[in-house]
Amino acid sequence: MNVNLTLSFVLGLIVLVLLWGLSLSYGPVSIPVEAIWARLWGEDFPRSSWETIIVEYRLPKSITAILVGINLSISGLQMQTYFRNPLAGPYVLGVSSGAGLGVAITLMAGTALGWNLWGMTDGWVLFLAAALGAIGVLAIVSFTAWRVKDSMTLLIVGLMFGSLASALVALLSYFAAAEKLKMYTVWSLGSLGATTWPQLQLFGWATLIGLIPVFLVAKSFNAMLLGENYAQSLGINVGRLKWTMIVSTGLLTGSTTAFCGPIAFIGIAVPHIARLILKTTDHKILFPGAALLGAIILLACDSLSHLPGTASVLPINAITSLLGAPVVIWLIVRRNFSKEF
Repeated sequence: MNVNLTLSFVLGLIVLVLLWGLSLSYGPVSIPVEAIWARLWGEDFPRSSWETIIVEYRLPKSITAILVGINLSISGLQMQTYFRNPLAGPYVLGVSSGAGLGVAITLMAGTALGWNLWGMTDGWVLFLAAALGAIGVLAIVSFTAWRVKDSMTLLIVGLMFGSLASALVALLSYFAAAEKLKMYTVWSLGSLGATTWPQLQLFGWATLIGLIPVFLVAKSFNAMLLGENYAQSLGINVGRLKWTMIVSTGLLTGSTTAFCGPIAFIGIAVPHIARLILKTTDHKILFPGAALLGAIILLACDSLSHLPGTASVLPINAITSLLGAPVVIWLIVRRNFSKEF
């Protein structure tokens, strides 16, 4: 790694730490950064309520933002490289919709059939339902990619799968009880602040398990930039790489969607921003770079979602869409993806 890349990562880590400190300090109740720093060194907070605010709300929320940024960015980078489609991502190709369908079935259909799934094992069933939904849709999209080589056709197919999942959710919503429908509606807005410590532990393990195989096959993703035939000529098992991508993306996107709701555009926009900043196509650099940048952007979006002087918090989806939509529009207008794919 050259000096410029090293400086970029060091600067990124500094920005991440600063934003993390801001996320702990900033909110309806302002807590001085100096007090937080003193607490890290063993001193007590001047007010006992600050301890509760930090430990029970802001700390898990900031860790959740970091995990979400990492998960969606890595998922998007894997999909864009494997499908060789610059507009691929968990949200666009219907993977998030598949995870949402799994959650909708758990919350609404499960209640109608008498399953008390929401209260079981503190989120385990919700996580599994979302992960299975994401993996199922991604497996179908991958099969379609094998039959359809055109990237724009694949994009349309992914959007159709997303629309189909949304239609099934609409049918479930029509027959669901009012209480469960409200629960699903609130969940679908997206939130980083609803994760409890037990759920965060599960979220962290799902992230770790989803990330390990990605970094082990980073060189294989480099070969995929020139197509499956080239990768196979180098001795890469493309089928194994496909299932690694499916399981990894399913775990990362499914866990994120289960605990935080659908969060748009991060998976599409962050990998492109990482390429522009790092100026490389080497996935051994891009994967950690995209993960770091995703964590930074989600922490920044979380801070922007707090309305100054009030206790109101905007849906995180609204903030990420304001950031990601212009990037996607720019990509479409630019139309010279061949330099990157």
